[in-house]
Amino acid sequence: MLPLLTPEELDRFRIEYGEDAIAELEQVVEDCSPANNKVIFAGHRGCGKSTLLAEFGRRLEMAEDEKYFVVFFSIADLIEMSDVNHITILFAIAVQLVEKNINRRINIKPSTQEALERWFANRTRIEIKTPVKADVSAGFDLFGIIKGKLKTDSTIREEIKQTFTHNLPDLMDQIDEIAAIIQVTTHLDILVIIDDLDKLGLAQVCNIYQEHVKALFQPKFRLIFTIPIALLREMPLRSRLETETNTQIKFLRAAKLFATGANRDPAVAANAAPLDTFQQILDKRLSPDLIDPDTARQIAFNSGGVLRELIRIANECCSHCLLRLRRKTPPDQLIINPEILDTALNRLRNDFATPLNRIHDQILSTLYEKFLPNNTSQTEEQKFLDLLHGPYSLEYRNCEIWYDVGPWSLNCSTVRVRNQFVVSPSVLPDSRIRATSFSTNQRRPRSQQTRVGLKPRLRTCL
Repeated sequence: MLPLLTPEELDRFRIEYGEDAIAELEQVVEDCSPANNKVIFAGHRGCGKSTLLAEFGRRLEMAEDEKYFVVFFSIADLIEMSDVNHITILFAIAVQLVEKNINRRINIKPSTQEALERWFANRTRIEIKTPVKADVSAGFDLFGIIKGKLKTDSTIREEIKQTFTHNLPDLMDQIDEIAAIIQVTTHLDILVIIDDLDKLGLAQVCNIYQEHVKALFQPKFRLIFTIPIALLREMPLRSRLETETNTQIKFLRAAKLFATGANRDPAVAANAAPLDTFQQILDKRLSPDLIDPDTARQIAFNSGGVLRELIRIANECCSHCLLRLRRKTPPDQLIINPEILDTALNRLRNDFATPLNRIHDQILSTLYEKFLPNNTSQTEEQKFLDLLHGPYSLEYRNCEIWYDVGPWSLNCSTVRVRNQFVVSPSVLPDSRIRATSFSTNQRRPRSQQTRVGLKPRLRTCL
C-alpha cells in the first residue's frame, strides 16, 4: 500500500523513514519570508515523497504551537493529468483552500462565503439557488461537485484554461482574497503542498516550470511543489528554479543499499540501515507466516532502494500466490519463497524490458560500467532522462552524485551478460545475507515457523 496519505494509513503502516528530509522541509518552511516562500521537492517516482509530505503536513497541523493552515492534495485527484498546466494548478489551489476552510468549520461572513461560492459556480457552470445557504442546508456539496467536474469534464477544464490564460489577474485576486480571509480568521500562515506533479510527463512538467514558473509562484503564501528528479539535469530549468526559489530545492533520495559499484561483488554486504528499514516496511504489511525471512530480504535487495519497487515486487509475489490458489494447485505450505520471488522478478523484468531499444541498452551499459551517463547527443540525453524518470535508472548521492541501473534494467542484454549474479539475486551467498543486520530477532526460527495458507489474509496485506 503506497502512498500512505490518510492519518489512519500513516498510523498503521508508516515507519520512521526520511526523517532528515522532513527536518529540512521543516527548517525551510520556518525560514520562509513573504518574498521567498516557494519550495521544490524532488525525488525518484515512488521513493516515498507522497507519504513523507503527508506525514510532514500532519506533523505541522498537530503541533502544540500550531502555526500553519496546511492544505495537502494530489493534483491527480483533482485534474485529469493530461490537462494539468499552470492555470489548472492555480485553480485547484483555490478550490482546495476554500474546501479546507469549510471542512475546518471556520466561520466567515455569510456574504463573503456566498460571493466565493458564486465565483466558483459561475466559472464551472454550476447552477445554485438564491440564497446560496438554501443549497447548503439541503446538503448541496458545491465544492465536491466542482472537484468532480474538474476531474471528469474536459469542457470545463478547457474553459477554465482559456478564461484565465487571458485573465490571470482575476484568478490570482481570488486566490489572494481567499488566503487573506483564512489568515485573518485563523491567525495561521498558509502552507499548500501540491503532490504528484512529478507524475506528469517530462515534456509537460518541463513546460509548466520552464515557461510558467512566474505565474505558478504568484500566490503570496508558502507553497511546496514536487518535481521529477530527471528534470533537474536540465541546466536551464534548474537554474531558473534555483533563482525563483532562492535555491530552496530539497530532495528525498533513493536509499543507498550499496556504495558505488559494491553491488557487483557478491562478497560485499549491503548497508544494514536501509535494508533494516525496508524489512520493517514489509513486516508492517505481511505476516511472518506468509513469507520466508530470507526471501523478504531478497525483495529488499531487488528494490534498488526505492519503496515503490519494494511494494511492486511484494505485490507481484502475492499475485502469483493468489494465482496458484485460484488454480487450486498450491503446495501444502504456500508461502512467498525464492521460487515465487524468481517468478515474480522474471515477469516484472520482461514487462519493463519491452519498451527498451538499442539506445537505451547502450546508455544502461555505460551506467553499469561507469556509474555516470556519457551522452554525446541530445537524443541520448533525452533517452537517459526517460530512463531516469522511470524505474530503469537511479540517482544516488554521497559526496558526489552517481547513477546505477535500476532493478528492471537487468534484461538489457549488455548488462545481463556482465551481471549474472544480480539477475538471480534470490540466490545470494549466505555470507552476504549474514553480513547484513536485519531486525529478525522477532521472527521464530524457520524450522519452528507455522506454514499457513495465504488465502485468508493475503488480500489485505498489500
